[in-house]
Amino acid sequence: MLPMRKLLCALLMCSMVGAAAATPALASHGELVYFEAPKELLNPRTRAATIVKLQALGVTALRVQLYWSAVAPGANSSQRPNFDATDPNAYYWGQYDPVIAEAQRLHWQVLLTVTSPVPKWATAGHNDRFLVTRPDPQQFEQFMTAVGRHFGSQVGLYAIWNEPNHYRFLRPQFNANGTPASPRIYRGLYQAGYAGLKAGGLANPKVLMGETAPGGEERVRPHSGAQSAVAPLVFLREMLCLNSHYRKSRSCEGLPAFGYAHHAYANANGPLEHPSRPASVTIAVLSRLTRALDLAARAHAIPRGLPVYLTEFGVQSKPNKYLGVPPGQQAEYDAIAEHIAYSNPRVASFSQYLLRDDPLSGSGVTGGVGFQTGLMYVSGTRKPLYLGFPVPLTVTKRGHGYSLWGLVRPTIGGTKLTVLVQPRHSRRWRKLRVITTNSSGYWSLNSSTSGSSWRVQWRSPSGAAYNGPPIRAY
Repeated sequence: MLPMRKLLCALLMCSMVGAAAATPALASHGELVYFEAPKELLNPRTRAATIVKLQALGVTALRVQLYWSAVAPGANSSQRPNFDATDPNAYYWGQYDPVIAEAQRLHWQVLLTVTSPVPKWATAGHNDRFLVTRPDPQQFEQFMTAVGRHFGSQVGLYAIWNEPNHYRFLRPQFNANGTPASPRIYRGLYQAGYAGLKAGGLANPKVLMGETAPGGEERVRPHSGAQSAVAPLVFLREMLCLNSHYRKSRSCEGLPAFGYAHHAYANANGPLEHPSRPASVTIAVLSRLTRALDLAARAHAIPRGLPVYLTEFGVQSKPNKYLGVPPGQQAEYDAIAEHIAYSNPRVASFSQYLLRDDPLSGSGVTGGVGFQTGLMYVSGTRKPLYLGFPVPLTVTKRGHGYSLWGLVRPTIGGTKLTVLVQPRHSRRWRKLRVITTNSSGYWSLNSSTSGSSWRVQWRSPSGAAYNGPPIRAY
């Protein structure tokens, strides 16, 4: 716990001014927070109620994953149907159009990640039961042309592929000799997808590359990589034709990109735990990724100063017995992670993956366990994170005092909130201070008042009361 406290304290000190006064926490950049609730938003029976919930939570941006096989004709056939693959009228956009239209109505930003599974006829050998093996770049370019023509400027950002360094989304990850295979496969898909969007009418498409998972292997034993992932920094280098010293092959040209997307999940030890593997990138070690991007830019493989978009993130809670933390700690860890992202000037977005947990016996991407990163349990019962997400709060020990940082997410402009403290050995809460946020809803406070827990209260202009969960100091 001590190293975690030291790191968070350092982050907070960078954004504090003064020893005892409340001061707005000013970031050097704006940070968008994407929310992903696929089960609820893509279902017409739950969409309207979900939108109401997300509005109350302060959501203003959505991440939507568009599965190629979900909209393509004859997706389960090994024989490609006879159709114009660049014509958007040839596809079945049904479940996606209402979500994008609703986001447009609410003036919410949309990140559309186009990804696998793919039509069987677009896979290598046309007989892939996983629907992720060596997708055909030419077919993908035609599909992305249709995507660009159909959605166009309704989508603020496009991303190409979800976790292409993970075997569940792209295969093979490794060659038979144990060296990475997926990075070069992805490079071809990325180039094809980018070209497709341009052909679809987007002269300068805003496209994110990467969308990488946080961990993996640098190489594996020969013929043993069927269910392995390529470590993200290795994937980045190989995808950009860079060697281990970040020198680029002359046969590869640089790639255009608007930003680099990454899924900086942490483990059950929390968002400040440093992974032991040097090629992994969790929320605690984002500097590994930004340094790699800078070295790649120096080699003329990508544009300089590429921002990082954390497009998928969540903290697992119980009842996940492998990665889950107690529900109260989930709210604490999630706020700490958001503050880490906010404090990094290269980070352009943070995210929340899932409104409601996957069932433990479900078919989530982690197999039978799924993801328990939601604000609610499978039953719909609210976790502490449901209360904490609109008003995240971090508390860090700092010398003989405490540093507090937070956000009122549903606000538009500055607002006032109340900070409460629970003295040690007491069940009662008392008012610590009334704080005025900055114009973006952020605030910070240094305090010498000791306590066992802290929380915030805020009332919206419409009269809705927000009471954050108890938060401990780290």
